[in-house]
Amino acid sequence: MNFTLMTIGGISFIFLMTVLGSAVVFCFKKEISPTLNALFLGLASGIMLAASVWSLILPALTQAEKTWQNYAFIPVSVGLLLGAGFLFLLDKWIAHCKKGEANGVLGNARRLFLAVTLHNIPEGLAVGFAFGAAWASGTPVAFISALGIAIGIGIQNFPEGMAISLPLHSNAKNKPRAFLYGTFSGAVEPVFAVLGLFLASRLLLLQPWLLSAAAGAMIFVVVADLIPEMHSAPTKNTPNKDSVGSWSVLFGFILMMILDVALG
Repeated sequence: MNFTLMTIGGISFIFLMTVLGSAVVFCFKKEISPTLNALFLGLASGIMLAASVWSLILPALTQAEKTWQNYAFIPVSVGLLLGAGFLFLLDKWIAHCKKGEANGVLGNARRLFLAVTLHNIPEGLAVGFAFGAAWASGTPVAFISALGIAIGIGIQNFPEGMAISLPLHSNAKNKPRAFLYGTFSGAVEPVFAVLGLFLASRLLLLQPWLLSAAAGAMIFVVVADLIPEMHSAPTKNTPNKDSVGSWSVLFGFILMMILDVALG
């Protein structure tokens, strides 16, 4: 098993999926259907939730027990709060920026681009931390878990790329510009994934904090962004959208759980 290839592939995958999602603008004249969007978002949510538990929180608890023993829950709990709090503050800052942003197509595009780009930062760090922890352990199971996190984040990057490119095209009728907006929104992920890889592989004592912070950020994204977005579209002509999204969350969670437990 080539660990280097898995690391490069996992980090590249999260950006590639954003590019592919943005490229959908060249295939459709209309926006993606609410049902298909709910399927993508639900699947990504389930995978990310399961990955947060088995690939980030549980390993963080195991590592924290070496120094914190029966109080291993302290760094993990604090890390979860820090990760979620980081995204919460970013959301507040984005909301503040919206108040002074000009209206119109370009203004809306900049707001959406900023929102997606900022919350891609902790997602990239999560992938980097996971692979950094895998290199520290050196076990195939750790690399498979890290790859699972990258796959989960990559899957939800696909509809994110579409979320930028399709609305922009529908308003501005400029496919190349819409594609570039969507693509550049994901460019920060591989950069911060490499940074996370460097930090996690050299700061072993901080890994419980970093892993749990990444989990907190991922869970916050799922609860605050992905699941509400999954249910936000009108349901007049899509009566099965909510049930499709709910079942896809469960399916994604079970799929990631099976990969982690069976291969572990």
